[in-house]
Amino acid sequence: MFAKDIGIDLGTANVLIHVKGQGIVLNEPSVVAIDKNANKVLAVGEEARKMVGRTPGNIVAIRPLKDGVIADFDVTETMLRHFINKLNVKGLLSKPRILICCPTNITSVEQKAIREAAEKSGGKNVYLEEEPKVAAIGAGMDIFQPSGNMVVDIGGGTTDIAVLSMGDIVTSSSIKMAGDKFDNEILQYIKREYKLLIGERTAENIKITIGTVFPGGRNEEMDIRGRDMVSGLPRTITVTSTEIEKALRESVSVIVHATKNVLEKTPPELSADIIDRGVILTGGGALLHGIDQLLAEEIKVPVLVADNPMDSVAVGTGIMLENIDKISKRKFG
Repeated sequence: MFAKDIGIDLGTANVLIHVKGQGIVLNEPSVVAIDKNANKVLAVGEEARKMVGRTPGNIVAIRPLKDGVIADFDVTETMLRHFINKLNVKGLLSKPRILICCPTNITSVEQKAIREAAEKSGGKNVYLEEEPKVAAIGAGMDIFQPSGNMVVDIGGGTTDIAVLSMGDIVTSSSIKMAGDKFDNEILQYIKREYKLLIGERTAENIKITIGTVFPGGRNEEMDIRGRDMVSGLPRTITVTSTEIEKALRESVSVIVHATKNVLEKTPPELSADIIDRGVILTGGGALLHGIDQLLAEEIKVPVLVADNPMDSVAVGTGIMLENIDKISKRKFG
């Protein structure tokens, strides 16, 4: 029994794992619950996410990745090992080769940390690939032709923007503005306007259910519950899509601005291709209502959301695993 090659989308919010020949077999939140007193891991993934904001003092739910990079090395390693063991991809005598994705502008130290975490969790050879490149492949773009493709990958911790041609990145930018920041903006807005404290999960729920970033794009309302900052008692309020658009306006403008910057640095021939083909949005943030309309209006280029934006990177790792022997020859000669 030989080990199977696996591709990992190591995200700030979710970890997706693609096993060669089987497709995406795991999609779980990047959360680990730890009992501080006994110093042991209680739960990983979905089980741990349910505990966020709902645990006694001795149990902490940790997100080991922050802004697309490893913030807590040991917990990341524990989480990866748990997921890899769960999948049963190791052979009797061999370990799996792992292809793992990282943001474009991380430092060599951060790259080394990701590589080491994957090796310690049971990988043989570990290959690192840049996230927007893998996302573009997963979204069905043919990036190996001499023509320009542009992808905006909005994840949980980072947004990666890249123009690709001939199988590589021509210009790119990675900014620490993505899904988690949006949730935080909503949380702060409710606190400021209504003097009501809500948790991360409630903020995310608001974003998904009634949130929009395109003025007038959605007109819905939602009842939310939280703790009143003045009386300290539970209270229910109603928020509208218009308010959420206002709360997210500043954050989204950062992504728009970064996208414009990348376009400004793009060679004119490739810019002409991008006008023809449009910009592809991937990552969980691509599902944010109205983001495609807003970007299209601001950059004056067609913007399309990938078919399964959440899975684009994981699907891309699967396609690259099919050609992993070519990659290893290129990297290790």
